[in-house]
Amino acid sequence: MPKLSHFDADGKAHMVDVSDKPVTARVAVAEAFIKMTATTLALIVAGRADKGDVLGIARIAGIMAAKKTADLIPLCHPLPITKVAIDLTPDDTLPGIRIVATVKTGGQTGVEMEALTAASTAALTVYDMVKAVQKDMEIGGIRVTLKDGGKSGRFENP
Repeated sequence: MPKLSHFDADGKAHMVDVSDKPVTARVAVAEAFIKMTATTLALIVAGRADKGDVLGIARIAGIMAAKKTADLIPLCHPLPITKVAIDLTPDDTLPGIRIVATVKTGGQTGVEMEALTAASTAALTVYDMVKAVQKDMEIGGIRVTLKDGGKSGRFENP
C-alpha cells in the first residue's frame, strides 16, 4: 500500500518537505461543470444577468483562486504560478457551463490543487452570479484531467 505523504511516521499531518526536489516545469488541468436550466444558460450567454458578465467574472475568480490555493488548503505549498487559464464553455447538452482550468509553474511540486481550486471557484462564481434566477443549479465533475512534470511524470484522466 502506498504511503500517504502528508502524514509523518507518527501519523501526524505535516507539510511535505520538497526542498530536495528539483525545480521542473509542471502543468495541471482540471475540469468542472455547472448544470442549470436552458433559460438560465440563455440568460448567461445573452449577457443579461443582473450582476454583469457571468463568464468574465467567473474567469477572474478562478484565476484569483489558483493564486490563493495555499491559503485555503492547509498542507499545500505556496507556488510561483506562471500561468492560469480558465475556459468557460456554454453547453446546451448539460445545459450549463463546462469549465477547464489550466495552471502552470516552475517548481518543486505540482499544481493539481491549484487547477482544482480554480475550476471549483469558477463554478461557484457562476452559481453566485445567477442564483437569484435559479437556486437548484448543480456543480459537479470536478477532477484532474492532466498532470505533467516532476518525478511521477505524466498523468492523463480521459
